[in-house]
Amino acid sequence: MTTLDRPAATGAEPGRARRDRGPARELGVVNVASHAFLLVWGALTVLPLLWMFLSSFKSDGEILSDPWGLPGALRLENWARAWTEAHIGQYFLNSAIVVAGSLTLTMLLGATAAYVFARYEFRGRQLAYYLFVGGMMFPVFLALVPLFFVVRNSGLLGTWTGLMLVYAAYSLPFTVFFLTAFFRTLPTAVAEAALIDGCGHFRLFFRVMLPMARPGLISVAIFNFLSHWNQFILPQVLMQGDDSKYVLAQGLTALAVSQGYQGDFSGLFAGLTIATLPVLVVYVAFQRQIQTGLTAGQLK
Repeated sequence: MTTLDRPAATGAEPGRARRDRGPARELGVVNVASHAFLLVWGALTVLPLLWMFLSSFKSDGEILSDPWGLPGALRLENWARAWTEAHIGQYFLNSAIVVAGSLTLTMLLGATAAYVFARYEFRGRQLAYYLFVGGMMFPVFLALVPLFFVVRNSGLLGTWTGLMLVYAAYSLPFTVFFLTAFFRTLPTAVAEAALIDGCGHFRLFFRVMLPMARPGLISVAIFNFLSHWNQFILPQVLMQGDDSKYVLAQGLTALAVSQGYQGDFSGLFAGLTIATLPVLVVYVAFQRQIQTGLTAGQLK
C-alpha cells in the first residue's frame, strides 16, 4: 500500500507546483509594474528640478541655444544678481517671517483644539469637530472676494499679520483633523497618572502630551510649511501695493512679468532654485519624521 500510494503523491506534486507558481508569477508582474511606475514618477519629478538647477549656472545664450546641455561654467554671479538686483533676498526674508509666524500660530491653535476634541467630552464636541474638518472641503478660490473685504475692513490688507492669520485659518482644518486622530492613539494611562500626581490640565498638555505627540506634530508642521511656503494666490490677493513686503512667490512672478521679452533667464532660474531649496532641504532632512508621524497612529 505504501508503494502504491507514493506515485500518486509524487504525481500530484507537479500540478500543485504549477498552481502555486501562478500567484507568484502574478505577484512578480505587479512588482515589476509598480517599480517601473515609481521610476517614471521619480524621473518626472527629479529631471525638471535638475534642469532648473543646471540652468541657473548658464548664461542666457546657453539657455536659449542649448537648453538641455550642461553649463560651460559655474556662473555664481547669476545667484548673486538674483539675490541682490532682483530682490530675491528680500522676498526670501519676507517669506521666512510670514511662514514662521503663521506656522507657529497654526501649530499652537491646531494642537490645542485637536487635544480637546480627542481627550474631553462636552456637548457639541462632534459638531464643532465636523465644522473644523468641513473647512478642508471649502476651496480657497471660492472665498477670495469675501476674504479680501474682511481683511480690508479689518485694516490688515497689505500686512504680514493679515497674511499670517489667513494662512493659519486655512491650515487649521487639516491640522485639527490630523492631530485629533493622533492624540487619540496616545495612552490614557499616562495622562491619568499625571493628573493623580497633581498635574493640572495646562501642564499636562504642554509637559506630557505634546512631547508624546512629537512625531505627529513634526509631520503636520512639515506639510503646513510646504503649503505656506508655496502659497501664491492668497498673497497675490492680500499683499497689494508695497512690493517691499512681497513674499517669494510674488517676487518671482513680478520678476518674470517685468522682464518681458528682454528677460534675464539665468537670473530667473537662479531665483527659482533659491525658492525651491528650502522645500527640498526640509523634505530631505525630515523625511523619516514624516513617515514616522504618518504611521505612528497605526502602529500603536
